[in-house]
Amino acid sequence: MLSFLPAPVRGVIASLLLALNTLFWCWPLFAVSLLKMALPFRPVRLALNWVVNFIHEGWVSCNKVWMNQVRDTRWRVEGLEGLDYQHSYLVTSNHQSWVDILVLQYVLNRRIRPLKFFLKQELIWVPVIGLCWWALEFPFMKRYSKAYLAKHPEKKGKDLETTRRTCDKFRDNPVGIFNFLEGTRFTEQKHREQNSPFKYLLKPKAGGIAFVLDAMGEQMQALLNVTIHYPAGNPSFWTLMAGNIPEVIVRIQAMPIPQEFIGRSYDQDEAYRKTFQLWVNQLWETKDAELEQLHQQFPPSR
Repeated sequence: MLSFLPAPVRGVIASLLLALNTLFWCWPLFAVSLLKMALPFRPVRLALNWVVNFIHEGWVSCNKVWMNQVRDTRWRVEGLEGLDYQHSYLVTSNHQSWVDILVLQYVLNRRIRPLKFFLKQELIWVPVIGLCWWALEFPFMKRYSKAYLAKHPEKKGKDLETTRRTCDKFRDNPVGIFNFLEGTRFTEQKHREQNSPFKYLLKPKAGGIAFVLDAMGEQMQALLNVTIHYPAGNPSFWTLMAGNIPEVIVRIQAMPIPQEFIGRSYDQDEAYRKTFQLWVNQLWETKDAELEQLHQQFPPSR
């Protein structure tokens, strides 16, 4: 336990451990990924997918070790009961900080299959880690503005094509598909600019998970609707490194996915699109109310 050290020292040590852990696991990960490309046969791919999952879970498990060492954070987690490692899940959460990703991995590692996060295309250029995400087959999404799509209508629907291609790779194995419905981290400025109707959330974007349900909805056991709350305030990544997160609240709700949402065309069926958006907004209204309750139950002074 490193809690006796000054926070800056803990931060430096944790950063070094994170870097060393990433470098340790990235080389076998790259080797297996190149082997998958060289031997694109189904039996080989299935066997190597198991190896990739082993590497992914080992990487996350080692991250959990240094996270536990920098501070004895109090984890209040509800909803892990009944999760099945042999099933596929669609997972979403509110998004406040880069720390959210490590929190989700910390809580769900080996409870369900390793999470595949939807990432912005630009993140593939992050040194080392970008290649790791590529090797783990995280879907990279290229975002286009409405103005750009108006000039280049042929680019419309590219995200759907990317989602479908990615999901096709996961049909032979259980998987955890993750998507932040807000699409970006919550800030007060973004909240004002959006004129969001929610107190603690940005407006949800329904298209991402709708495309997943279109491509492989029949494979999904449930939607895991995760709510994260940091009583001490939304942390920066350095706050995590320095061991300055005293408490994390995580609530997980496994929800059935309505059958009428599976295998439908979100981009072509306007009636379905409106119904799906209404369902997502109802999820967000419930989540906003839950966050209000968590802020009252676990205030900063606690």
